[in-house]
Formats: sequence, structure tokens, C-alpha cells
Amino acid sequence: MMERLVVPLLVAGMLATGTANTLLTKLQDQVCVGNCTDPNPKKRHYFEQPVVQTLQMFIGEMGCWLVVYGFYLYNKYLEKRNHAGYEPIGSAEEAEPTHGVNPAVRALVPNHDDRARLSGSKVLLLALPACCDIAGTTLMNIGLLFVAASIYQMTRGALVLFVGIFSVIFLKRRLRAYQWAALAVVVTGVAIVGLAGALYKDPKKAEADEFIESAATTEVSLVVRTIIGVLVIAGAQIFTATQFVLEEFILEKYALEPLKVVGWEGVFGFLVTVVGMVFMHLSVGRTEAGRGGYFDVTEGWRQIVEYSMVAKTSIWIMVSIGCFNFFGISVTRSISATARSVIDTCRTLFIWMVSLGLGWESFKWLQVLGFALLVYGTFLFNDLVKEPVRSCWLGGRKGKGIANGSAARQLGAGLEEAVIEHQ
Repeated sequence: MMERLVVPLLVAGMLATGTANTLLTKLQDQVCVGNCTDPNPKKRHYFEQPVVQTLQMFIGEMGCWLVVYGFYLYNKYLEKRNHAGYEPIGSAEEAEPTHGVNPAVRALVPNHDDRARLSGSKVLLLALPACCDIAGTTLMNIGLLFVAASIYQMTRGALVLFVGIFSVIFLKRRLRAYQWAALAVVVTGVAIVGLAGALYKDPKKAEADEFIESAATTEVSLVVRTIIGVLVIAGAQIFTATQFVLEEFILEKYALEPLKVVGWEGVFGFLVTVVGMVFMHLSVGRTEAGRGGYFDVTEGWRQIVEYSMVAKTSIWIMVSIGCFNFFGISVTRSISATARSVIDTCRTLFIWMVSLGLGWESFKWLQVLGFALLVYGTFLFNDLVKEPVRSCWLGGRKGKGIANGSAARQLGAGLEEAVIEHQ
């Protein structure tokens, strides 16, 4: 009974915080931080600090340690109160890691009890996926500067393509022909979404373009910016897919509480990002060409301190990504991978609807087509819908080997071990 009540709340929390994270990041990009009173919108300067936003994400991930430590203290308290025959909730010694455990604390239970613990110097292995996360998240934050929030979220659907390819190459997984076709459908969907963004101008952009003399130049500029944004976001999925494959490779050999994996990646990501920011500031940010750019740490810090909206959104972004990790991992360990695909689709829809409601973008039928192909390709890959050839020609006939989508289930089951949630 408790699980029936808790799981819907976790799903709602995941949808709310995941949607909020993307929208808050886009809102932060639209905060004016220079020449804000100038009547010409083109002369105004907006918050464009994708590296700072990456740092915010890692701070949010480090916040997961607060939950881990709070859970530890709660168990200690219960141990003292119940000396006789008490076993802490979700303790590491459980023979069945997630069976009989409240869904709300499954993120704090080791992924497997029969594997060696990931501890000591071995924890440094998580620095590898953290570095991939730095590259992927920073590139996505850059891409978000050029496209609408919904296009950004839809373009991230290209992740399934690279995860599938890398799983075949590095993890020796096997995909059937219809799954490769599903990946091709996903690529087509991403391309159409990008085309929709390039062909149709959004109200916000149109307002800023009123002061540009040449309409032709405006259209070319918008098309180029959108194409660059889509390509950067899609390319970032290579790093994210590499991160997922590395996480799965590590967690196939070692056991560790998923929320601790997030916490450790947050620590390593934070440290590497800070070192990288200092290096890039000294080598690029303080030069004449780099001043005020992505790597100008001084300017980024000034904008956060002087503009309250930037500071407020930074805090909410950190809170939302930390909560999204907790809710997302708890949901992933409580429901099937296929149900998770449906939830991710709902998240994209919510981001799209809110963006339309706020006037950040306009409705585009071509984008609907692209999104439909993205959803269908992802659902087909994950076996939420039947493969067309088998359902039409072969009926209910069973295949041999890795058939009837068991390849996708094997891939999905493996990736559930790499349950780290991100923006």
C-alpha cells in the first residue's frame, strides 16, 4: 500500500524537478546583465556562462551527500532506540538489495550485494564519467543559448543513438535490425526538430531582430545559430553516452549506493571544473578577446553577485538537479525501464507546453512531426511498441536468441545500473 502511494509521488517529483531544471537554466540565460536600459535589444548583454552552469550542476549533485548523511544519522538513531533485533532500513548487508525496501530509500541501497564494494582509491574510477559529464553538460549549456528549451530537450533524444552504438562496440551488446531502424528514426526526428527551429522564428528572437537592417542577414543568422545549437547539443550526447557506458562498466564490477555514485561524481566534477575554470581564465578569460566570454570567471562571478535573478536561479538550479537525481534514481529502481521512457517523454512535453505558455517560443507543426518520430523511435527501441515487420507479418511468432526485444531489455537492464540523472 505504501509503495502505491510513494511511487506516484516520486514520479511527480521527478517530472517537476526535471522540467524545472531545464526551464530555470533557460530563464537564467535570458537574464540581462549589461546595458539593460538600452532601447536596442541587440546591445543588451545576457547571462551566458555555460561553464558556471556546469559547476552549478555539480554542486547540486554534491548536495546528494546531505541525503546520504541524513539517512545514515536516521539509521543510527533507530539503532539506538531499537537495540533488539533491529536492522537499519536499506542497510548494505541486505541479501536482496531492493526487495521489501521503501521506494523512497532505494537510491540509498547498493546496486548489488554480491559484488565488491566501490571504496577507497577505487572511488577515483568515478572521476572518468564525471569528466565526460563536464564536457557533455557544458556543450549542452552552450547549445541551449542558441535554441528554445523544447528543441534543446528534444535534441537530447539523440542520446539513445550513441548509447546503443557504444553498447554494441564496448559492452558487446547485440541489437536487432528493427532496433537499428529505431535509431535511424530517432536521428530523423532530431534532424526535423532542428529544421523546425531553423525555419521558424520565435517571438523573442523576432523582437530582438527589429533593429537589424537586413532581413536576409537576420534569417541567415537565426538559421546558422539554430543549426549550431542543435549540432552542439547532439554532439554533446557522445560524451553523455560515453559517461553512461563508463558508469555501467564500473557498476557491473562494483557495488555502491546509486545516490553515493551521484555524490562522488559531483565531487570529482566540481573539483575538475574549478581547476579547468581557473586554467581557462588565466589562459583565455583575462585576455582582450576572452574578456566577458565563457571563460571569464571574474565576470561570471560579478554577474551572479550583482544580479539577484542570476543568483536566485543558480540556487534553484542546484536544488532542482539535486532533487531530480534523488527522484530519478528512486523511480528508476522502482519501475521498469519502459515506464521510464514514458516519463521522459512527459518531461519533454511539459517543457514544451510551459515554454509555449510563457511565450518563449512559437508552436511549430514541423516540430510536432520531429517529436513524434523521436518518441516512436525511442519507444520502438525500448519495446514499448511492437516492431512493424514482426507485428504485421510474423504475428505472435517467437524469435530465437536475442529476439522480441530482449536485446533492448538487456541494454535497458544494464543501463539501470548507471542510473545517474542529469539535466
